[in-house]
Amino acid sequence: MVQQKSEGLQERLESLIEAEGDLSKDILMDKKNAGDFALWKKSKENEPFWNSPWGTGRPGWHIECSVMCSAVFGDSLDIHSGGVDLKFPHHDNEIAQTEGFYDNHQWINYFLHTGHLNIEGLKMAKRLKNFKKISEFIDRYNPNTFRLFFCSTRWDQPMDFT
Repeated sequence: MVQQKSEGLQERLESLIEAEGDLSKDILMDKKNAGDFALWKKSKENEPFWNSPWGTGRPGWHIECSVMCSAVFGDSLDIHSGGVDLKFPHHDNEIAQTEGFYDNHQWINYFLHTGHLNIEGLKMAKRLKNFKKISEFIDRYNPNTFRLFFCSTRWDQPMDFT
């Protein structure tokens, strides 16, 4: 039992480090608990900032996602989705901030975490410079081929485009 909890914690820490990217070591060192996250972050040089009771800064942890969903759907959602890489900490943080704001104990009924689209074995990402637009696929391949590619893999499994 202790081994399982330890493995679960390690998996969450690895997800947190992946989500934080290059900043993860500095961020983890400043936290009292590795699972903590900031609703308001101090501004860094050359970053946009706003004045607040906590000093100049900006919203932390993609709070705009919670705000946009709530503005459209209100204080509860039936289904929310996103890539498996957003499961923790991003979606956990969305839940915490929204349930805290609305004093709601279940903001979302179901989460669907989709697999990644990999390009030549690597997760597609702008920072890796392997980002492809749908229009690029359609220009090169028949639209039905494109549809078949996406239908050939379970929604929650990664796909590899080579």
